[in-house]
Amino acid sequence: MKGTVAFTSLGCDKNRVDSEVMLGLLQERGYQAVADEAEADIIVVNTCCFIRDALEESIETILEMAKYKTEGKCKGLIVAGCLGQRYEAEFFEEIPEVDAILGTAAYEEVADAADRILGGEHTFKCLEDIDKPMKDENSKLRVLSTAPYFAYLKISEGCDNHCTYCVIPKMRGKHRSRTMESLVEEAEILAKQGVKELVIVAQDTSIYGRDLYGEPKLHELLEKLAAVEGIQWIRLLYCYPETLTQETIDVMAKNEKICHYIDMPIQHGCDTVLKRMGRKSSQELIRQTVKKLRDAMPDIAIRTTLIVGFPGETEEEFADLQKFVEEMRFDRLGVFCYSQEEGTPAAKMENQIDDEVKEERQRIIMDIQKNIAASLCQQEVGKTLEVLVEGKLPEENVYCGRTRWDAPDIDGMVFFHAEEEAYSGDFVSVKIKEAGDYDLMGDVVYADEFTE
Repeated sequence: MKGTVAFTSLGCDKNRVDSEVMLGLLQERGYQAVADEAEADIIVVNTCCFIRDALEESIETILEMAKYKTEGKCKGLIVAGCLGQRYEAEFFEEIPEVDAILGTAAYEEVADAADRILGGEHTFKCLEDIDKPMKDENSKLRVLSTAPYFAYLKISEGCDNHCTYCVIPKMRGKHRSRTMESLVEEAEILAKQGVKELVIVAQDTSIYGRDLYGEPKLHELLEKLAAVEGIQWIRLLYCYPETLTQETIDVMAKNEKICHYIDMPIQHGCDTVLKRMGRKSSQELIRQTVKKLRDAMPDIAIRTTLIVGFPGETEEEFADLQKFVEEMRFDRLGVFCYSQEEGTPAAKMENQIDDEVKEERQRIIMDIQKNIAASLCQQEVGKTLEVLVEGKLPEENVYCGRTRWDAPDIDGMVFFHAEEEAYSGDFVSVKIKEAGDYDLMGDVVYADEFTE
């Protein structure tokens, strides 16, 4: 064993995949993963700085981990991901405790960086070309940090959209897809490890393959992934309404392994705000896409995210958004307050909105959505739903899990009683007896009860 390593992964699930790949590379090199940072020779912090809160969390975490260099056995602190990529010029001056920076395209250098630190080298950067193709082979080494029955599958990197509020293209580069063959191979490896649910992620999932194959090929990828033995659920996150193809919708509708669920960030519902955001959609286009999805799959759960308080957002524009949310009745919805990000066109726009106004608008939209969600949950009472078991609350003697209409970590849960022991990763049938604002409650229904 070369040494011990501890990981802290911040931000999105795409970051989580990068951390899992890095951990695999380190283990292949002879490093042992430990959960306690106090026992680590090397600490890696995979950072996020998409919005101000994420940036502050990343800095606070780095400073917290730096204490282990003076108070513990830690010999090296590696900062990976977006924060180092974005602020590499001043990083060592501002946080001298850091030994190495890995840019967003340099994850494969993590084992070399650890070796260099243990060899006495410090204060160095590994910053690769952020537009370089993804290295498919590294994903085979992933060490899952999720529960063993589900995994995220990152199908591409980067983004070509250049929305006016977003720094991702500057940190992650242009959109680059992984080959279909490598993704199927990774899915097969994950299935053999016990993974039953694949959650498909990327910065922009719906244009998968356009750079490699000349046109979007997400529908073909989904068909190939659905053919992998052992995979039972496939879930789509981060599809854009303007690039979601009819072919993808048709594949979702006809293949029972593909959950009738989609995460489709729209960011706003008013055309003038969408234009200032640099979005390529419109309210009418969003309506059309939602209609296509619901016509093809009447039971589909559509999740979306919104940004309130974008520069110049008037009372009339916000009222338009409220009306839109009420009419569309999205199944799942999250709301972010606009974050003024350095280096983006939106940061220089006039009429920046006060934080108090943003927070009030966030509260108003979430109150609307809470009523919608509660109404939709109530409609599930009396139904028997397939639930993936995720754990047990022993003090309450209640299990918890998710339906195929709920993504891990972000959507509601099903809480249920069971006469027989249920294990995480099992699928059970639960008859819903009560509904909350976002969660459901019920009891397991056993096979003999179906036949009575």
